[in-house]
Amino acid sequence: MIRTAALLLLTLVIIPTLAFKFGQPLDETQVHMIKSAATIMLASAGLCFIVSEWTGNCSQFDKLWSILPVVYAWLFAAQSGWDDRMVLMAVLASAWGIRLTYNFARRGGYSWKFWEGEEDYRWEVLRRRKEFQNKWVWRLFNLFFISLYQNTLVLLFTLPPVIAWQVKDKPLGIPDALFAGLFLLLVIIETIADQQQWKFQTSKYRKRDSGEPMTEEEKQGFVSSGLWSKMRHPNYAAEQGLWICFYLLAAVASGNYVNWSIAGCILLLLLFWGSSNFSEEISAGKYPAYKAYQQRTPRFLPKLLRK
Repeated sequence: MIRTAALLLLTLVIIPTLAFKFGQPLDETQVHMIKSAATIMLASAGLCFIVSEWTGNCSQFDKLWSILPVVYAWLFAAQSGWDDRMVLMAVLASAWGIRLTYNFARRGGYSWKFWEGEEDYRWEVLRRRKEFQNKWVWRLFNLFFISLYQNTLVLLFTLPPVIAWQVKDKPLGIPDALFAGLFLLLVIIETIADQQQWKFQTSKYRKRDSGEPMTEEEKQGFVSSGLWSKMRHPNYAAEQGLWICFYLLAAVASGNYVNWSIAGCILLLLLFWGSSNFSEEISAGKYPAYKAYQQRTPRFLPKLLRK
């Protein structure tokens, strides 16, 4: 996990630097958009760090993951004078945000006392590792990776509307409709995957606590049916795909197919690869059948797409 975090932090510096150096220069409006969003991002990172240190709950940013992209997207739309394409992108971000916020809320992620709520189980696993026993090592990890890096990443993958500003007078067309439709389809797929996981876990724990007979799948401990029989992480796969669509919507409209806002997509892919590695390491240690599941089921792409 430390190596993954170091790679992500290094990439965070290298990719945007190269992209800005060789990309199209920003105009005054684009600079203003980025500065205003960056101010929100830094305030969020500082708040997350302070509250997590105060409470010992390092999942403070998880509560904002599905909210901040919506804020950024509508901020950009407003600063553009409600350009059609940027409003469309804000609507797409909102559809994603509403769904993910609901899913996080029903798992106990929010509380009226905003500093409380469920902490991601992976942080506790990581916190117990010997390399994090020194409280200052963990504190620095919390500051630079959990709080600052994740906030920066969310801002970066929400920046494509700033690219869309380059073609503010170009009317919406078929490519916009295609990428918007694919984005919404991936939101639906992610919704189905999360619902299947929710139903499985709810049933498993209810039966375990009441002493009811479990299905064979419930006895093995993890969901492996439905979309989860096609991919080990269908929700992660859809999440990555929809933000790639978000990037492509602006890139294709502008004709600038590889631009500096691609940094967010690349960093998101790297994060999900590292995150899924860590999650699977934990699952393989908890469930004896998980290694066999790994061998027969692809991680992100169904077998049909891998041939």
